[in-house]
Amino acid sequence: MEYMNADRVFVPEGSEDALAAESTLSDDEKDENPDDSEEDSDEESQKRYAFPELDQRIRDCVNEYGAVFPKLNFSAPKARLYSSSVPLTDTSLSFRLPIQDAAWLLPASAPLKCTSPADVYLLLKSSDFINHDLGTDTVFEGCSFDTNKPPDYQLELVLRKWYPVDRGRELRCFVRDNKLLGLSQRDTNFYEFWNNQQTQRDITAVIKNFWETNIKAHWETQKDYAFDFLLTRDLSHGHILDFNPYSPKTDPLLFTYEELHQFLQKDLCAVLRVVDSRSHPAAASNAPAYQHNMIPFEAVNMTSGRDIEDFADLWKESVKKSMGKDFD
Repeated sequence: MEYMNADRVFVPEGSEDALAAESTLSDDEKDENPDDSEEDSDEESQKRYAFPELDQRIRDCVNEYGAVFPKLNFSAPKARLYSSSVPLTDTSLSFRLPIQDAAWLLPASAPLKCTSPADVYLLLKSSDFINHDLGTDTVFEGCSFDTNKPPDYQLELVLRKWYPVDRGRELRCFVRDNKLLGLSQRDTNFYEFWNNQQTQRDITAVIKNFWETNIKAHWETQKDYAFDFLLTRDLSHGHILDFNPYSPKTDPLLFTYEELHQFLQKDLCAVLRVVDSRSHPAAASNAPAYQHNMIPFEAVNMTSGRDIEDFADLWKESVKKSMGKDFD
């Protein structure tokens, strides 16, 4: 927990599977750098972390699955197709949280695909969203429970097998008072197949049958939740991707929680909502999802009251200081 709350994005010692690249500076160039002693002093004052047992368990999972995707109890790093092309060649370059959300740290062709402990730590440390899971004050915000008997909570790291997912076949389903109220398309782009009425009826039936058979019948103690569901290519079956709390912290996507409450009051069940045209507000927006999480806080702070030339000079100086190197 202390490592997760530390105010830098860095990896614990021993978590990288490959040796760090050696410096290309000559001995003379190193001697000529007047900031070396100051940088060394700052580095020594920063607390170091190492988790050899956890590293090994992560490596075991990677060896078993080939690649993994990390999440905590309820939250996970996010990714879209707007990954930055900035390479992370020096893990000593550290920014404070957050970055979009975390996908830029790994190849854009396979965002959030982890093949080493360092990959896992970098995604979690750079993600703004996983902060939700780090304390009970945020985890249970918006949830109803007996204040005299707060739910037990222990932070968990979950590693899932990584594989590419067709976002167009994902839905988020909302259950309140043990009633399946709403089914929302997750990827808010327009897809032609979603707007075929027979397809909509078939998909609704598939999800209702899966929920009644595999969730409702076996999870009697929990009546309020949301779950993410991935349909097969032929749309005839599917499986669960994740469970989420039924609370404002979980994005209602094409619904609002007020609407879902009205469905409950009117005894409406399994209302399917999709992006029904290319001009739909959700599909017409050109702004990337999680756009406020795409850059470091430092970049936001530096732009305040400055034109682009001043910002560029200040950013260059900040990077130079972080890297401990001189740039022309």
